[in-house]
Amino acid sequence: MLRSKKLWTLLIAVGIISGVVVLERCSPDKGDSARVSDNKYIGDASCQSCHKAEYDSWLTSDHFRAMQPANENTVLGNFDNTTYTADGVTSKFFRKGGKYYINTQGPDGENHDYEILYTFGYKPLQQYLVAFPGGRLQATRQSWDTEKKRWFHQYAGQKIPAHDWMHWTANAQNWNTMCSRCHSTDLQKNYDLNTDTYHTTYSTMTVSCESCHGPGEKHLEYVNSKSYKNGKKIVGSFLETGKESSHMAVINTCAPCHARAGEISPHKLTSPELLDNYIPELPTTAHFYADGQMRDEDYNYTSFLQSKMFRRGVSCIDCHEPHSGKVYQIDNQLCMRCHEDKYDMPSHTFHAVNTAGALCKSCHMPAETYMGNDVRHDHFFRAPRPDLTVKYGMPNACNQCHSDKSAQWAANAVEKWYGTVRPAHFAEDLILASREDSATIKHVIKLVSDTANAEIVKAAGLYYLRNIVDPQSVGLLTKELGNSSAQIRYQALRSLSNFPPETWINQVLPLMSDKVRAVRIAAADLLLTIPSSRIPSAYQSAFASAKNELQQYILYQTDFAMGNIMAGDYYLRQNDFRSSQFFYERALKKDDQLNEARLNLSVVYSSLGKNKDALEVLQQALKIQPKNDRIYFNLALLYNELNEKEKAESSLAEAAKLNSQNPRVYYNYGLMLQQRGMMEAATRQLQKAVELAPEDGDLNYALCWIYFQTGKMEKAKEVARALRRISPGNPTYEQLARQLGL
Repeated sequence: MLRSKKLWTLLIAVGIISGVVVLERCSPDKGDSARVSDNKYIGDASCQSCHKAEYDSWLTSDHFRAMQPANENTVLGNFDNTTYTADGVTSKFFRKGGKYYINTQGPDGENHDYEILYTFGYKPLQQYLVAFPGGRLQATRQSWDTEKKRWFHQYAGQKIPAHDWMHWTANAQNWNTMCSRCHSTDLQKNYDLNTDTYHTTYSTMTVSCESCHGPGEKHLEYVNSKSYKNGKKIVGSFLETGKESSHMAVINTCAPCHARAGEISPHKLTSPELLDNYIPELPTTAHFYADGQMRDEDYNYTSFLQSKMFRRGVSCIDCHEPHSGKVYQIDNQLCMRCHEDKYDMPSHTFHAVNTAGALCKSCHMPAETYMGNDVRHDHFFRAPRPDLTVKYGMPNACNQCHSDKSAQWAANAVEKWYGTVRPAHFAEDLILASREDSATIKHVIKLVSDTANAEIVKAAGLYYLRNIVDPQSVGLLTKELGNSSAQIRYQALRSLSNFPPETWINQVLPLMSDKVRAVRIAAADLLLTIPSSRIPSAYQSAFASAKNELQQYILYQTDFAMGNIMAGDYYLRQNDFRSSQFFYERALKKDDQLNEARLNLSVVYSSLGKNKDALEVLQQALKIQPKNDRIYFNLALLYNELNEKEKAESSLAEAAKLNSQNPRVYYNYGLMLQQRGMMEAATRQLQKAVELAPEDGDLNYALCWIYFQTGKMEKAKEVARALRRISPGNPTYEQLARQLGL
């Protein structure tokens, strides 16, 4: 008889990090090879005398105008008692006492007057910043279109309630959290977790010389020194980015603000490695299209690193003048600085000269519009592939212009012009890997083994192995832990989280002392729930240090709604239920639509014996997402704890109807049906469970038993053989195999 198993699976939404609600403040590890800089910021005025041409060029840039005090010289919008109505809100823009004001909907749903303190951005839109209690600055939803000279709403057509996370007075539009780091120099967020307030500071209000070149104190001391005047040269002249900087150093100077990336810590390490301070997004379906094209507001770094231009040594400043930010030449003339003239002819473009279709960027840099009117071109620089639209539904540049035509029409045109054979490209393997099915491993192997592929593409392939719990997957991931690329090592660690520790622990332990901070953090996170007795004494010191960095990383995110979920997950994994409750509840205060917080909060409440609260929070979640299978699964677990078996079974049935991809839904549902004697229905559920997780011993064991009970001996033997392969020598599995005569 199959032993009854408790219906309990701990669900964790975005696992990352431990401690108690009385949170210690972590300091950077001074023993690390990368140091926190002891150089000081001195301001852009100090650069002007020696670098006047560069300084004057910077004054014309969008960087210079990134953030300015609101005055007659900086405000572009019409504040002459004009009004604008959209999405259920009427706003008035006016001046009073030489200051600028907007009368618009506040956090209570009523209109109030708000003083504009700063302009934010320059073109194609200008936003405005308003001060709120707790040191917060908030960006108004009403933005000024600098080209069409009109007010408009970002997120047009969306009526955003006053209490919503996306409302202009709430967390999503908070300057301190969302915007400040990339619009000011030497930004210190200075968020106080205990009071939920900011004391944000900067050395220069806008993006200045030192944003890119680093703090200038030592550089200024050096050029004013006798040794410099006597001809003693020091490479770099104490600047982080200079004329002799490498290809990658230039890109990593731009990356922190031109990448979709997470910041690791307020304590910046002086390091050439981006992942010492930031964790950039990969070109995965989390934010990109499956072939790596930009989808969300993804900026340029991840796209550019996929490109052939990047691999050939091109950097940002080969196209963009670094101080003005402007491109060196307009349209195709910019590309012809490096490419042969034949690429600017109808024989290549198949479009008439001086038309939009003949522009290089139209085909090789398709555009998307963000923030309402900001047209941005994808920097992946690849040829249009309408054939991939036909096969997989990916967007393509041809149909972006020829929207009245089909993808097949575009694919036929490309085939007519260029033949049937397409040059080798990683896009198709990346698409097929993203399906996370039986063929994923094959495509990931191709991505990783192809030396022509960029590291960020290989890392994206490894991302898709996280749910393919297979010996071949774990073998590939552990092998890549030794890769020279920090991005690949980091993602390999992240993707190992669903694999049994015994398959990776020996390879992961050394990475707690990795030279790159993000890698150390990922290693500590992976080892976080491992009993301390399993971590050898030789690694205890490294683990303590890496865990310190991990905790600092997690707590640094807690001014953000999702950051509180990360912190809640961190404490939940430590079984510190009080602390996890604190952060999940705090996440919901910042964004009451965050069902990820409710799902895990229900687990916390149940663990604390607060089953009534757990049930209430899941019922709230169901009102927001009635088609979310995870909510029904959590309800089933809770009802089972409450001994309400019928409701538990009903909830599992609903989760199954919603085509849940969680194998435990079908496993638990199958066990309940089996207990009721509904053997055929139970068998179907257990078969589905094994189909989703073919290497899971529990699921196979349950399926084997039900085959045995129903007399399906050959099928039972087949599964028993699989169990021997999955866990050789397992005494429980061996006993069952002997009962089957194996």
